[in-house]
Amino acid sequence: MIKIRKQLCPESKYCLKCSYTRTPSRIVVHNTASDAPALNEITYMANNGYEVSCHYAVDEKEAVRGLPLDRNAWASGDGHGEGNMEGIHIEICWSKSGGERFEKAERNAAELIAQLLKQYGWGLDKVTKHQDYDGKYCPHRTLDLGWQRFLNMIQQEMEEEAVTYEQWKEYQEKYEKEQAAKQTSKWAQPAVAYCMENGLMSGDKEGAFRPQAEITRQEVAQVAMDLHEKLKKRWISRIERKSAKRDRLKEPALNF
Repeated sequence: MIKIRKQLCPESKYCLKCSYTRTPSRIVVHNTASDAPALNEITYMANNGYEVSCHYAVDEKEAVRGLPLDRNAWASGDGHGEGNMEGIHIEICWSKSGGERFEKAERNAAELIAQLLKQYGWGLDKVTKHQDYDGKYCPHRTLDLGWQRFLNMIQQEMEEEAVTYEQWKEYQEKYEKEQAAKQTSKWAQPAVAYCMENGLMSGDKEGAFRPQAEITRQEVAQVAMDLHEKLKKRWISRIERKSAKRDRLKEPALNF
């Protein structure tokens, strides 16, 4: 899953970078036409004095968000048109030189866009490109490689089903059974035998030790209490023996 970092533009620059509140209606895809990671792109965008901005920059490692999604961005060159005013603008990094870093950045962008489409309840038809608004050949490298190819990447991300709670529970139960069935590792056999023989650990209610199964905090608490009780009894017994020995030494000698 793609890591998303939030590094929002200072509110003092909202009047320059994202002047209007709005409700987004689409995604607009860009290529940066430079060779810099996402954090650098967003930092430069937030700190310069130009009326140019975007919501996300995505590289091969992460996506960095620079603007609130309920505010516009100045990125698609159509003034107060639908692109600038209604789009969530995503810049894909490393497009100047391309290569493996750009390919990974594109895949991350596809994943991010799929998440946003699901979040807003949109379909693939809501994914647009900068070129659609002012004719600029952008996202240039993505277009070179094939726009439909990129849309297919997004579609694939959307079709990947999330694991439901019931599925996770089924997998977890299966994993726990598999772990419980495993035998004690050779190196741990003396320790397991010692714990069983001395009553420090006794296994489950069926008497199975399950040496490689997970242990809960309540089970740890039980083991700790049992160990503490044994140590306490041993310590009390030791004190009583010492006390009895002192008492014997204090007894007066018998005269005959």
